[in-house]
Amino acid sequence: MYETPADSRSHQDHPPEQRDRTDMHPIPDFVDYVHEYARQKPQVVALCCLGVGFVLGWKLKPW
Repeated sequence: MYETPADSRSHQDHPPEQRDRTDMHPIPDFVDYVHEYARQKPQVVALCCLGVGFVLGWKLKPW
């Protein structure tokens, strides 16, 4: 079953070297990384979204 946000963040209470291998959560870790990157570099994220939207709009145009 999917974890709640509080559950997915509980693995961050310990430094990486103290976590055991069974306590890994790759998807929540990746989402946290993307959120942190977006907070630090919003211009880069905005330009990437604009670029992806442009390419998708160009490739999926109805005519």
